[in-house]
Amino acid sequence: MTALGLKQVVEQALARVGADVSFVRIPKGRPRSTTWLGIEHGFGIRHYATGRNVYIVQTRMGGKLRTVTLGPASVLTRAQATQVARIVLAYARVGQDPASERKRIRSAPRYSDFLDEFWEKWAIRWSAKTWTVNASYRRLYLQDAFHDLCIDELNEEHVTRWFAEVNRQTGPGAANMALGLLNLMLNKAEDWGYRLENTNPCRVVRTNRRNHFERFLSPEELQRLGAVLAKERASDQPLRALAAKAITLLALTGCRRGEILGLHWQDIHGTRLKLRYGKTGPRMVWMGDEARAVLDTCPRYDKVPWVFWNPVGKKAVTDIHRFWSEFRADAGFRNFRLHDLRHNFASHAAMNKETLPMIGRLLGHVCIQSTSRYAHLDDGHALKAAEQIGAAVERMLG
Repeated sequence: MTALGLKQVVEQALARVGADVSFVRIPKGRPRSTTWLGIEHGFGIRHYATGRNVYIVQTRMGGKLRTVTLGPASVLTRAQATQVARIVLAYARVGQDPASERKRIRSAPRYSDFLDEFWEKWAIRWSAKTWTVNASYRRLYLQDAFHDLCIDELNEEHVTRWFAEVNRQTGPGAANMALGLLNLMLNKAEDWGYRLENTNPCRVVRTNRRNHFERFLSPEELQRLGAVLAKERASDQPLRALAAKAITLLALTGCRRGEILGLHWQDIHGTRLKLRYGKTGPRMVWMGDEARAVLDTCPRYDKVPWVFWNPVGKKAVTDIHRFWSEFRADAGFRNFRLHDLRHNFASHAAMNKETLPMIGRLLGHVCIQSTSRYAHLDDGHALKAAEQIGAAVERMLG
């Protein structure tokens, strides 16, 4: 459908709903923002810096993404704009010839083709462990899903049905992981121009409830753990001392176990770690002087790139859980996992009034929702805050 044909469709649709916008000047220039309305796919309202608001429809026609202006919100009601949007979208869907349909398919690939493209472009950013885990989710839950659809045709109904089937096949945690991977894929489809912006249907699918582990160490427990780790770092057993140094770095940086144990000497740049691989891809880690001092005590071996190297077994250190169980018991607590040192880092950052965006940046999160689960406070800090606020209100009450 040509631009002139679309203009005529809009004019006829406006006449049908009894609206006349011919006397109104549509604001020009770059729009400030767009709010997508869930009434129809691609129907939204654009907000301009001048304060004007204009209803639009955005849809793919002839393999190209087109934005059709319907009229200003000062003239059209929401109901009128919705009717016009539905008419325009209907014409766009049926008004394509076979050549235009072929162009659309080329610009918006089928789901299976996009899955291959996503894997080729994006999976190289993951660590080996993350790649292996995600590859299993791809094989079990994503490979044969939506095989008859183009990537821009996926909607809430498709994803909801698929998520229900995945829940039937596996547990709630695995279903959430599969949904998270599909969500990342569809976000990339928007970034790469295969879908309209803000149309990812995964955003409205309710995930399964998770039972988050909220155990973190008090200052007294941290002191006990610190004393144990300091003693073990000075051990005459090289592997034991190396494990203590790795665990100390986990506590001081909030990194994941694989990120620390996979360090190469070339990844260390002053007080920064340039991680080549991570759960969410390459990232930068900032260290304090204490963490850098621990790294400086790690022995170097000729032609060995790994920081944590087992000189007896002649291989990189990959597992420190046995040592962690012993160190944890010596510090006087048992119900604390090695990964909880990451929770602990974020929790104490929150208690020291660091913002969620800053905590997320330190942890390498790609979205604020991931960070918010770490930003919990213990009862003592909550009680202290409540007492301070209550005292302030009481003073104002006189």
